Amino acid sequence: MPHAIDRLRAYAVLVCVLFFGFMFLLTADENPEGRTEILNWPDGKKAAISLTYDDGTENQFKVALPIMEKLGLPATFFIITGEVQGSKYKPAYIGRAFDEIARESESLPTDEKNFLERSSAIKFSGYQNTVDIHTHIGEVFEDGKLQEAYRLIDDAYAKIRKGELKREAAANSAGAMSWNDFRKMTERGYEFASHTISHPYLSVLDDPNLLFELEKSRQEILEQLGKKQTFSIECPYGTENERVVHAAIKIYPLSRNLMPDDEVQDLNRWDDQDPGASPKAYVRWQRGPLTATPIELMKKWVESIIRSDNVWLVLVFHGVNGIGWEPLPSSKLQSYFKYIKSHNKDIWVATFQDAGKYIREKVSARVSAKTSEQSIRIMLTHPVDPRLYDLALSLKTYVPSGWKRVQVEQQGTSKVLQVRSDSDGSYVIYQAIPNAGEVTLRPGL
Repeated sequence: MPHAIDRLRAYAVLVCVLFFGFMFLLTADENPEGRTEILNWPDGKKAAISLTYDDGTENQFKVALPIMEKLGLPATFFIITGEVQGSKYKPAYIGRAFDEIARESESLPTDEKNFLERSSAIKFSGYQNTVDIHTHIGEVFEDGKLQEAYRLIDDAYAKIRKGELKREAAANSAGAMSWNDFRKMTERGYEFASHTISHPYLSVLDDPNLLFELEKSRQEILEQLGKKQTFSIECPYGTENERVVHAAIKIYPLSRNLMPDDEVQDLNRWDDQDPGASPKAYVRWQRGPLTATPIELMKKWVESIIRSDNVWLVLVFHGVNGIGWEPLPSSKLQSYFKYIKSHNKDIWVATFQDAGKYIREKVSARVSAKTSEQSIRIMLTHPVDPRLYDLALSLKTYVPSGWKRVQVEQQGTSKVLQVRSDSDGSYVIYQAIPNAGEVTLRPGL
């Protein structure tokens, strides 16, 4: 009999636990006050787009930029810093005298030991066609054809020794744009980022010349435009060479060549994977419109990212109105940018660095909430360097159903927001600065 009573007591306790546990879960679902999530994109938008330009050619600024400015679209320009008027750091070769290398090449064929030195030296030698030869060597090398790359170098040096290639007069490398032009544009929200000093094939430069191109380009931008503009880089030709990209991301926080973050699926221009199929928290999806790219295809890129909530579309433009590689006419750009703008409700158009910053802040951030009758107090923190990662994040917090307006306060600033609702309850979406103290939500007047 005592055992039966003990069993009945145990059953009664179990029933109570299950009942009150169920009621707790039911109550939690019915009363989500204080529940807060960090949104994938500002203001709860569905996707992000960055408009990026390579090479800094004249019509990017004189033709494309006014179109974007009229529509209120920001952009990022990857500029060849040595070609800007007023640049301090010009294209240069770091190493032994060229004539010494050329003499040595007569008796010592090119191999893996001397390949990078010879390829670097020929790029800056000043002889006819050697810039194009260097570029071709880079293409062949990145295709894995090492012996052909060695042969190209030996042939070029042989022509130089025989006098078949003549020295060219030093050309004026200054482009149409000046640093003063760019300073004015940064004040209007445009990003200027590194595309190296001289646009070489970095994979076929030796370490001293590779680092010179990366470090001095950054130093030029720092001195001319300030630290904010030193965040991003695109290594020329979209290289994915491991030595190059790892050297670049030691100097620049964000590279268009490689985003090695564990939470990001990085799909470059030549990847044909479906960005919507990735299991990662975010997808960085690059597409490069060329002269012959149909605008219908370009629009489909935009349509596809809206179907997900985690895709960052990075558009890569080069030439504009006949100037630059694979130029697009201004009429096509205008039509396309208007189309992007028409999706403003769903798409956040951001500079390259701002989109990258938001992703890194969001995936590492933590949020907590304390609720009371008259307030909800939110703490938002992230562990990444706040000197670099300084963007506000968008939060969605559920509030009591009786609140019709909400006053949001942080760091002495205050804003009153209208309450929205969904199937889970009443909520507000607002911006909060990580690591900047408590955010307080109260009923608004």
